Amino acid sequence: MEHIRNFCIIAHIDHGKSTLADRLLEFTGTVTEREAQAQVLDDMDLERERGITIKSHAIQMNYQLENQNYVLNLIDTPGHVDFSYEVSRSIAACEGALLVVDATQGIQAQTISNLYQAIEHDLEIIPVLNKVDLDNAMPEDVKDQIVDLLGCDYEDILEASGKTGYGVDEVLEAIVHKVPAPKGDPKAPLQALIFDSVFNPFRGIIAYFRIFNGEIKKGDVVKFVNTGKQYNADEIGVLRLKQEAKNTLSAGNVGYIISGIKVSKEVKVGDTITHVERPCQTAIAGFENVKPMVFAGIYPVDADDYEELRAAIEKLQLNDASLTFEPESSLALGFGFRCGFLGLLHMEIIQERLDREFNMNVITTMPNVSYRVITNKKESIEVHNPSGLPEQKYIDHIEEPFIKAQIITQSEYIGPIMKLCLDKRGELKNQVYLTTGRVELTMDMPLGEIVFDFYDKLKSISKGYASFDYHIDNYRPAKLVKLDILLNGEPVDALSTLIHQDNAYSFGRRICVKLKDLIPRQQFDIAVQAAIGAKIIARETIKAVRKDVTAKCYGGDISRKRKLLEKQKKGKKRMRQIGNVEVPQQAFLVVLKLNE
Repeated sequence: MEHIRNFCIIAHIDHGKSTLADRLLEFTGTVTEREAQAQVLDDMDLERERGITIKSHAIQMNYQLENQNYVLNLIDTPGHVDFSYEVSRSIAACEGALLVVDATQGIQAQTISNLYQAIEHDLEIIPVLNKVDLDNAMPEDVKDQIVDLLGCDYEDILEASGKTGYGVDEVLEAIVHKVPAPKGDPKAPLQALIFDSVFNPFRGIIAYFRIFNGEIKKGDVVKFVNTGKQYNADEIGVLRLKQEAKNTLSAGNVGYIISGIKVSKEVKVGDTITHVERPCQTAIAGFENVKPMVFAGIYPVDADDYEELRAAIEKLQLNDASLTFEPESSLALGFGFRCGFLGLLHMEIIQERLDREFNMNVITTMPNVSYRVITNKKESIEVHNPSGLPEQKYIDHIEEPFIKAQIITQSEYIGPIMKLCLDKRGELKNQVYLTTGRVELTMDMPLGEIVFDFYDKLKSISKGYASFDYHIDNYRPAKLVKLDILLNGEPVDALSTLIHQDNAYSFGRRICVKLKDLIPRQQFDIAVQAAIGAKIIARETIKAVRKDVTAKCYGGDISRKRKLLEKQKKGKKRMRQIGNVEVPQQAFLVVLKLNE
């Protein structure tokens, strides 16, 4: 066990951790030249296209130092705030972390929040200054920032370059010398933590685990503590570039288990694996449940695909434990699921993965956050969906979630960023100058305001420099109203939304104008209205397609023409009473893109 090291890499998005991981794999000979490609561990097409890590990836390396062989288990983590749950799982399975900081950008918001998570789990932190070979690197300034943050010595900070491979040997030596060997008793009852799982269509569910105590052999009968189900360990092994089967794995190791599980509900990330004959006394603690921030409805375009969509989401949830879902139905869209996401990018990625990996064509409703409704009887109801809101007369007040946001930016952008936050109903709590040119702002903001386009606007205002991180703080009373969209007098539940009273009028007006262009003309006039309760606040009319019924009249008395027009008018009125309006799919998507 003293020759095993388990570590993860934590960093802000785009600080070069995937590239550094590539160099570590090359340096230890884990990847041959033939297999080598940029970002080896990012094996999803989406990750390559967008240049971001979405999933945490585990891989084992062999490394020789001073004639001694070491086994290094690396768990690569994402850097984007929407995938912070992946980071928390990686940290729970490790003893040490490489803190990678970009020498050209310095410490960013996400670096700090991931670092605090690692410190909470008592991980040994090794600071690494990456991209030191670039012309615009500021190694001395950034080292000062790291020393302020960590309280370490200047000599402890390793300089490296993921692109050229400079300093990678020092990083590997530091991992061996500084990261503690895993603690645990190989003779004790088996106790292993599941930190990830994937679905394989031929072999069932493959669970990735880290053994804390005991050992597991091929063919053992094991039990998953949370579900209480028993399985045969058909195959166990370690995670190299491809899975490598082994006969025995003991304490401190990271590996995988295949036991022919077909039902995704039976594998829970954070569960403990133990033996049936000698079970461990307690499950492994310290694994928090995920709290979704953003909710949206996902519906199949074709109602017959409902069961396929359920199967697809269940398989996706195996691979992404931060996705939550429950069935719901809508008058306009039929049966679907109410899904909880960690953020808007997470929602976009899930939609894209459903399309690519499962060929599911879906409609997504407007994202919103969960609100608390306090009724007249002082009962508290959690509402994820505007249609779940009780009638106005039963509501005492509504509370919305507030977040504590940390924004780190260059000082020249501080004015526009403050204006953006204040427009989104934010309150400035603190302002600290980290260096002369960098400021950290702490704001209290409503989560509902940042769900849509806050992050994009922040990036464009600051020319990509500002970094943003947040966590839920508390719930506060708010003047929220339910905005309904009516077509021909009928509310369309998929387009209704909960919104702050001050923004309701302009938002309703913009939706009406957009829908007027999108909904095809019918044989009768269609009124597109935005309403709060019984009060209409905005209206647009889609004009009818008319037939010229007086074309055949020539000359003669005006009353003949009038008679034909009156007859047409009556027909239109009757048609309007029984006619229904088809809403095209783009209309549901337009609400998401209102600000473009």
